[in-house]
Formats: sequence, structure tokens, C-alpha cells
Amino acid sequence: MIPQDSIVALATPSGAGAIAVIRISGEDAITIGNSVFRSIKNKDLTTQKTHTLHLGHIVDNAKTLDEVLVSIFKGPNSYTGENTIEISCHGSTYIQQQIIQLLLRKGCRMADPGEFTLRAFLNGKLDLSQAEAVADLISSDNEASHQIAMQQMRGGFSNEIAKLREELLNFASLIELELDFAEEDVEFADRTQFHELLNRIEFVLKRLIDSFAVGNVIKNGIPVAIVGEPNVGKSTLLNALLNEERAIVSEIAGTTRDTIEDELVIGGIGFRFIDTAGIRETEDVVESIGIRKTFEKIEQAQVVVFLFDSSEFKVSGLKLKVELEKIKNQFPLKPLVIIGNKADKLEENEIVNLKAEIPEILLISAKEKLGVEDLKNQLLTFVNTGALRNNETIVTNTRHYDSLLKALDEIQKVKFGLETNLSSDLMALDIKEALYHFGMITGQVTNDELLGNIFANFCIGK
Repeated sequence: MIPQDSIVALATPSGAGAIAVIRISGEDAITIGNSVFRSIKNKDLTTQKTHTLHLGHIVDNAKTLDEVLVSIFKGPNSYTGENTIEISCHGSTYIQQQIIQLLLRKGCRMADPGEFTLRAFLNGKLDLSQAEAVADLISSDNEASHQIAMQQMRGGFSNEIAKLREELLNFASLIELELDFAEEDVEFADRTQFHELLNRIEFVLKRLIDSFAVGNVIKNGIPVAIVGEPNVGKSTLLNALLNEERAIVSEIAGTTRDTIEDELVIGGIGFRFIDTAGIRETEDVVESIGIRKTFEKIEQAQVVVFLFDSSEFKVSGLKLKVELEKIKNQFPLKPLVIIGNKADKLEENEIVNLKAEIPEILLISAKEKLGVEDLKNQLLTFVNTGALRNNETIVTNTRHYDSLLKALDEIQKVKFGLETNLSSDLMALDIKEALYHFGMITGQVTNDELLGNIFANFCIGK
């Protein structure tokens, strides 16, 4: 049921600023706004055209609260699909609270988190995947996550799903029609065309499912663990990457006893770097805990950067290779970047020997910031940005991913049934299940619990 009451909330971040925007939406939004607004030209807001701006004052009886601009958006041509006004007032927290309290006394109620976007969904202005993309857009903190959210909010993902669902629905209707004429043994659904459609749907679903591996890390940032023995320059490398003194650097082995994390955007992609405690045998209880955490962070990381002191390779080369093999064997599926630090101390022949011993090595000097850009470029190669460049649909939402997996499972059941001449009534059940999971993505099938879970994570005012 679509709510009819009017809601109000601060649409801009809380706190003092130059201006603040207070949003009201509902059937009586313009009437309520008009009851507290005095136009400098004596305008009646209820008679004004949609998408217009009006200058005046918010008044509480004889008391003037502020000089404001009021924007009018009449339903259905508004964000929520309802009558909406936005009051742009001065950014004093006192003024904000006074205006909101006045509107509450005039008949509004405080909006729940995400209720404006929920009403936009309920009024058909957005489908559910587009509504979720609004939250992703607000929280995007790098170019890649912003691009994905914008594409999804514009309907790229939902349009693709809706098209597949419509085609499958057409065939489902023909299968159902066959059931109505079961005694006459007729086929309305062309089995060859149906098989081609199922193959196409399966291909698209697998592509979307595979894209989640990229989309999830882009949305949440790609964790990169920097590991190695103590005093090889891990903290110096982190500082060089971030271009600030984020981690304490000391000649004393074991200075970093806990993991230090910070984020950096490289080529529009967010990376979350984790400086870990140096790996070595130690009797220090606190340092031992830090080393144990190091291996936990490697487990969580998408990429592992193994750092060693290249100037000590002659002495510790054998030990280094053992450590590398240990990490490769323990984490065989994780991309491993092998970095020789302090390369500024090496002679030319030492560089040649090192590259012969470890062909994939990247030589840098974290202290002098030499080779740091090469490391950044190499990290980017581990991210499939081709889909971004080609503006392909990328799935970032876990709920969508789960529904796609379930839809694929049902489609494969339908395909198997078609290939084994399964009866139409049993095949129709699997088709209905597939359609259900498609509908769960866009909101054509939904329930109050699902909507509550989704919109509870929105900020109030959106």
C-alpha cells in the first residue's frame, strides 16, 4: 500500500553550512509548505506551476524564521512521484530544527531512512535495482564505483534483466496455453526457438554472475596485503604509496606490531592497503599476535605484495625463496607481486642477477619513491577494467548476485527438461521459479521484509 501522509527530512548533511535543504513529500506537501511560507510577491504556492522557484520567508505565526527559496515539484513529475517541495534555507542547525519542528506541527511526520526513494519505487519512478543504485551512488568514493552506480541507476542492469524476463514470460505463456489444450496434444511454443532463448539467457546470466567478482571489489575497495620480513621497508612503501607519513618507520625490527590500513584510488579504482607486522620467529608475545594477524590479512586480501630487501639478497636469498614458496603454496589463487626494495643500493650486475633468479621481480626504492608508479600500474592489471571501459553491466549487489545464481539454476533445470522431453506442466514450474528470481531483482516480486532491509540502509532525507 502506497502511503498518503506527508514526510519531512533534512536532505543535506547534518551540521552547519552555507545552506541546508529540507524536503517534504506527500499529497499535502505543497499545502503544508504554503501554510508556513510568505512569498515576497504574495504568491500562493498551491497555484504555482511545477518545477518553479519562489523567494520568501518561513514564518511561525508572527515570527520569521528565515529567508528561503522554495522549489515546487508536482506529482507525478517529481523524484518520489508525489507532490514535493524543497526548502533551501540558511545552514544554521538552529534554523534547520526550527523549520522542521514547525512542519511537524503542521502535519508532517519525520521520514524514515530511504523513505523518499522507497516512495519513488512504490510510485513506479524507479525499479528496485535502480533504487539500490541510489544508495551506491551516494556512497561511491572513486570513479569506478561511481560509474557502475550511475549505469545501474539509469537502468542498464534492470533493462537487461527486464528484457530477458519478458522473453521468458512470453514462452511461459505459450507453455501454459499448451496445458489448457493438453488433451489435443498441440505445441504453441517452438521448442527450437525456446532452446535458443534458454541458451542466450544462460549466457547472459553467467556473464552477470562472473562480473560480480570484479564489481564487488570495485564497490568495496581491493584489499592489498603488504607482507615480508621485519625492516624491509613495508611501512616506508605504504607511506610512499599514500604520499604521507601514515606508518611509523624505524630501524628497529618489529616496530609494526599491528596491521595498518589506508585507502588509495589508482586509475579510478579503490585499493585498500594493509601494512602488516614483519614475518619472523619471535618470542615477543605482542609481536607474535601481530604476525598471526598478518596471515589473517593475507587470507582476506585480493592481492599480496611480498617485499624484501634486495640489497641483502646475496645473504638471505635462499631463505627468501623458501618464504615465497610458502606463501605461494598457502595462497595459490592470490595474485602475488614480488618486490625488491632498496634497489638504489644495487650495482648493475646485482640487478641482472636478481632478475635472472626471480624473473617476475619488480625493483623499487620506497624511500626514494622510485618504481612506486610501476607498482601502481601492476596492481591495476589485476582488475578487469575492460568491462568498465566498454560500459558493460557489472553486478555489485550481493542480493542481485544471489537472485542471479538462483535464476541460472532454474534456467538450467528448464533447459534440461526441454532436452529430455519433460512434461510441459513440470517445465512450467521451473520457468515460474526463474521468473520469480528475475522479478526479485527489479522489484516486480517483493515483500515488506525485503523492502525494509534494503531501505533501512539509506540515509534519512533520501
